[in-house]
Amino acid sequence: MNSSVILTLLVICLAISSFCQAEKASRPNIVVVLADDIGSGDISYFTQKFVKKTPVFETPNIDALANKGIWFSDGHSATALCAPTRYALMSGKNNYRSYAPWGVWGMFRENAISKQEATIARVVQQAGYSTGFVGKWHLGSDFKLKHSDKIFRGSSKQNLPQVDVSKVLGGGPKDMGFDYSFMLPDGIQGSIYLAYENETWYPLKQQSKIQHINADNVYDKRMISDKGPGMGDSHWRTEEIGDIISQKAVDFIKRQKDTTPFMLYYASPMAHLPHVPPEYFDGIKVAGTTGSPHMDMVKELDLQVGRIVRALKEVNQLENTLFIFTSDNGGLGQNLTKSKGHLANGNFRGSKNDPYEGGHRVPFIVHWPAKVKTNKVIDEPVVVQDLLATFAAVAGNLLDKQQAPDSNNLLPLITGQSGFKPRDYLMLQAGSKNQVVFRQGDWKLIMQSNHKLTKFDPIALFNLKQNPFENEDDNFVEHNEYQSKISQMRTRYLKLRNSGVATAW
Repeated sequence: MNSSVILTLLVICLAISSFCQAEKASRPNIVVVLADDIGSGDISYFTQKFVKKTPVFETPNIDALANKGIWFSDGHSATALCAPTRYALMSGKNNYRSYAPWGVWGMFRENAISKQEATIARVVQQAGYSTGFVGKWHLGSDFKLKHSDKIFRGSSKQNLPQVDVSKVLGGGPKDMGFDYSFMLPDGIQGSIYLAYENETWYPLKQQSKIQHINADNVYDKRMISDKGPGMGDSHWRTEEIGDIISQKAVDFIKRQKDTTPFMLYYASPMAHLPHVPPEYFDGIKVAGTTGSPHMDMVKELDLQVGRIVRALKEVNQLENTLFIFTSDNGGLGQNLTKSKGHLANGNFRGSKNDPYEGGHRVPFIVHWPAKVKTNKVIDEPVVVQDLLATFAAVAGNLLDKQQAPDSNNLLPLITGQSGFKPRDYLMLQAGSKNQVVFRQGDWKLIMQSNHKLTKFDPIALFNLKQNPFENEDDNFVEHNEYQSKISQMRTRYLKLRNSGVATAW
């Protein structure tokens, strides 16, 4: 081969490399961190800026994202509970479209998302992104019986020697569009205490074995929360899980090629019960440093975020990464840390499981140095369902009308460009007491439903502009002059819900 041919080939290779680098630069990486049971008041940025108080402890890594990005002051989880919000985030759909609208809680339940539906992973994977999931799944999955081809459906709390829990056959992250996964079926709360890498059981120690974890053999009784005993790794240590999963997230980031954009969905199980914080994380003392085990767990979450941010810096990708931090529901009950001066949901009424703002108004931070240059606070109502359409727009994947019908594209709002179409309303759920929420402008209607969703009785009407903290003295549900508004809002909610129409542009 003569020198002119070699030179020509070299020029072609350099051109291809330059094109790939330019293509990656034009499409950012995406990292979304979904925290567990974290309220706005758990983030010190919020307490300082909006409550105007000195926080009991600080979350410097999460604060740094907000200080150089966007804080959505009207950001919401889909529901006030964990599992149903994860369905909505993943699918871009309101929960009433699921076969289990109140959530798929058991490891052995069928995933409510089919292999054909859009997910936050599929829409970017189809556009050429490398995709990874790390953390708490809580969407169900398929495991077969050991001596049969049948899929097991049943309780996850009992001893199950007849079930092959060593391999996920379906319904896990790989089925939902993730190239790589490190999955905790139930996070740290149980009743399953196992980890799976790429759908295969991941022994936490070389000598690990699968056994029924219960009060008789658990190394620390705090580990078994109210969710109960279940199948687990004999070397499961709750205080070590955050270190393991955040390192898996870092490893995924560092494996990525310079020419291919990536999307990482990191679902941290912190700060869900049980509260068993580590002694140290990355050399920083955690346990016993904040005033309560709950706050220690929030501190650990912040250190996990810091570890992921450092990894992005080390591979020179932080500038070109759309980084979103949010939570699956509001923070835990205020009484848990109120005596220490810490309010997990700030001044908002209620907490996890409640229909009030404290149950579903959550931290919602967007950090993207290439596009967002200064700190902003945006008051536009947004919800976790909006992530799917936003990611699709970022990746250049045009969704059809049937995909993610409840997901609103936030990209123009984030970048300050024209074309954003604000929502007319929000359709949310509370938790185990089966309340539903309809938000129209400043007005918020709470209705008492039942598990079968066959009744919708108004129980509260608030004007959030006049009464942002939902003081009961200004609950207008029994006021005669507001009965027509209540009727109009209830009728519209039911029409939207029953017709199945898309609720986002």
